[in-house]
Amino acid sequence: MPRVGTRKLYFLLKSDIESLGIKMGRDALFDCLRSRNMLVKPKKSYTKTTHSKHWLRKHPNLYKDIQISGPEEVFVSDITYVKSAEQTHYLALVTDAYSRKIMGYHLSDDLAAESVVKALKMATQNKRRSISTIHHSDRGIQYCSDLYQKELKRNKIIPSMTDGYDCYQNALAERINGILKDEFLIYKCKNKKDLKSLIKGSICTYNNRRPHLSLNMKTPNFIHEKTVKKISTV
Repeated sequence: MPRVGTRKLYFLLKSDIESLGIKMGRDALFDCLRSRNMLVKPKKSYTKTTHSKHWLRKHPNLYKDIQISGPEEVFVSDITYVKSAEQTHYLALVTDAYSRKIMGYHLSDDLAAESVVKALKMATQNKRRSISTIHHSDRGIQYCSDLYQKELKRNKIIPSMTDGYDCYQNALAERINGILKDEFLIYKCKNKKDLKSLIKGSICTYNNRRPHLSLNMKTPNFIHEKTVKKISTV
């Protein structure tokens, strides 16, 4: 995790720092890293991957009115671009809104619905609970497509989409995209094969090792598995 934030880094290092008898709080660690030019600098780049001005049916926003109480009640999806030395590729992600666990993903060379639906299929295969799930996304043509909507219906998943063109209504999905690109996918791979390997390892690390501030410094997989197990024993 070469670009993990300082607050998370302090959480991971705190017990080691204390065991060595070093008196260093979080602010002191910030100062230490800043003095050595080691603070993470945010990247600013944007490539549009959403085409929402189309004639296909858009679904209402169900996500804004729901109180999520456990894993797999709501999936959030988005697409982002990732570059290799060969070309620009597209990464589709499906994330559990409760645990922040990435449930499904797929890397492709295009924005076709056939490519994006593969991430959804992986997510449904990884589901642990037999409950009705809401799938929330933007109004991109891939998510509105007949192919994608049929896959949702086949798995008894309810579609939900952003209102109009408000990107903040899918902020969680975009945030997960940003974490992967800013903290993990920081090296330009030679080709798609190497990029797929990097993405696979990065998602495994993200799910199992990276602490989340919103999860009280627990990892997505820890929260997901713990909550599913707790619910199943009730």
